[in-house]
Amino acid sequence: MSISVLIAEDQRMLRGALALLLDFEEDIQVVGQAGDGREALDQIARLKPDVCLLDIEMPVMSGLEVAEALQTQQLPCRVIILTTFARPGYFERAVQAGVQGYLLKDEPSDRLAEAIRRVMEGRREVSPELVFGTVREANPLTEREREILRLAAEGKSSSEIASVLHLSYGTVRNYMSEAFNKLEAKNRIEAISLAQEKGWI
Repeated sequence: MSISVLIAEDQRMLRGALALLLDFEEDIQVVGQAGDGREALDQIARLKPDVCLLDIEMPVMSGLEVAEALQTQQLPCRVIILTTFARPGYFERAVQAGVQGYLLKDEPSDRLAEAIRRVMEGRREVSPELVFGTVREANPLTEREREILRLAAEGKSSSEIASVLHLSYGTVRNYMSEAFNKLEAKNRIEAISLAQEKGWI
């Protein structure tokens, strides 16, 4: 029985190359391709693939956001994240989102095919380089601080964030100040930049 796979990757050439390589495998069939996270989520719901390969950084929704949405919607699709980034926060979020595989994009195609088979057997597959990249730093931010920084990154003011989260303006300022201290940032732009760079928001 063949394993049905969906590939979500915003670089068309890379997406096409991955599909071509995997189609050479007798027991793997690429049933769909998506160029952004929202398209991937729609196709997963419609095509119900066994495994989806998600690029970590895509337009509209990131691979991690898609994985988190799949977990929330309880769609029975196994997820392998493909990345070029060994950022600690990304790996942490991937684990929390129940991702079964976390691999580097430049893995040999036979390694990727084998990872797909192993994930189908219920195992976890992680590139060793990515694991070693994650042990450097733990995320110091609380869930609420991350939420506030994510909204700030969308361009929302403190009063708008307070309205969205049903908090007082002063409470939002306190959370923001605490996040600045933990990140050793001078202002919100620096705090957002640092947190994004580490993959913490």
